[in-house]
Amino acid sequence: MRRRRILSYLLVIWMTFLLAFPLTSAFASSKVYHIPIHNEVERGLHAFLERAFKEAEENHAEAIILDIHTPGGFVNAAGDIAKLMDETLIRKIAYINKDAHSAGAFLALHADEIYMVPNGTIGAAAVIDSAGNAADLKAHSAWLAQMEAAAESSGRKPIYAQAMADTSIDLPDFRAGKGNLLTLSASEAETVGYSEGTVANFQELLERTNLKDNEIVPIEPTFSEKIARFITNPIIVPILLSIASLGLVMELYSPGFGVPGIMGLSALGLFFFGHMVAGLAGYESLLLLILGLALVIAEFFVPGGIIGILGAVLILLSLILAGANMMQMVIAIFIALVVAIIGMVILMKFFGKKLHVLNKLVLMDATTTEEGYVSNVNRTELLGKVGITITPLRPAGTILFGNERVDVVSEGGYIDAEKHVEIIKVEGSRIVVRRTEKEMEE
Repeated sequence: MRRRRILSYLLVIWMTFLLAFPLTSAFASSKVYHIPIHNEVERGLHAFLERAFKEAEENHAEAIILDIHTPGGFVNAAGDIAKLMDETLIRKIAYINKDAHSAGAFLALHADEIYMVPNGTIGAAAVIDSAGNAADLKAHSAWLAQMEAAAESSGRKPIYAQAMADTSIDLPDFRAGKGNLLTLSASEAETVGYSEGTVANFQELLERTNLKDNEIVPIEPTFSEKIARFITNPIIVPILLSIASLGLVMELYSPGFGVPGIMGLSALGLFFFGHMVAGLAGYESLLLLILGLALVIAEFFVPGGIIGILGAVLILLSLILAGANMMQMVIAIFIALVVAIIGMVILMKFFGKKLHVLNKLVLMDATTTEEGYVSNVNRTELLGKVGITITPLRPAGTILFGNERVDVVSEGGYIDAEKHVEIIKVEGSRIVVRRTEKEMEE
């Protein structure tokens, strides 16, 4: 009996150990993902965050800390990232590690908690167009509603989010209104409930959020993701396409395949690489590009022009499909085409005689007399000679010059037959004569 009791105690202790061990292991292995949101908010950032969030979910992370330091970015990219954050059930903490302006403030408001460093700021979230001017009323109204919804979704007073995006909202205690956007300091944000607290550094943030005992997993963009973020920037896209178009145009003036062609194809390759990494371009747009280039090349061997036009259309379509925004891509393509046309005009003006491939497409030579080309034999040796009319000239007719009959026209008036005339002008097949008193030379 005593032995059974001892065995029962040992069994209970052993079961307790087995139950405690997995709990301890799970506790020790719980992770906190530290993800940076630095520089501009654009489509490449969305692709990076999508990968990071997916990894955090697959590893059952305890929390995600978004290290924010950004001047803002693009509305469409910010909207997609905010949707990604809302769909993630993991605890999300915005750590404003200096500035969260414009789209950065919008993203911070989609986090469950916000903490700021002492010199951090949040706000200045007016929406502007690609030229740096205030957006139209439609875009402004939509953005204002999104800022308000972001604040309400996290239980914060929407008036401050609205003042961050609208200069007409007057908050004199915070320097907002009368043409100024609201930007809150760390202490002001904490006062109005737009921050859960001010922390000196990342370690203090972990202590304030009870995450100091968790494993910190830093996530950084890969090299390809960094390239994608740079390439998909709407400012870089037209530059890249302009380089591509100018390089390909210059290649038409070069014998063989050289540096301009490599430059043009490399620019196109970078464009599609960056957009595919960012998740914007699929294989269908790449296939359209390859097919378009193949048709353009075929145009050099198959006359007609239709194949080349179809190839150009497919290339343009592939670029539009690969872009994040159709209107931005159309503008970028237009800029690239203007650059290509200007480049072609300059090259034709200064290097027209040295054309290589374009000589097969465009007739550059003129059939001038100086080059030895004439439509008829030019009888310049007849100038000043005297002949006799064998038919009346009305004003055209025939004269006899030695033993040769020559068709001529008079200078203007009627000349009867059997009259002496002098040849005064020869213009190809047109020979002009005038009545003269000179005699024919034997």
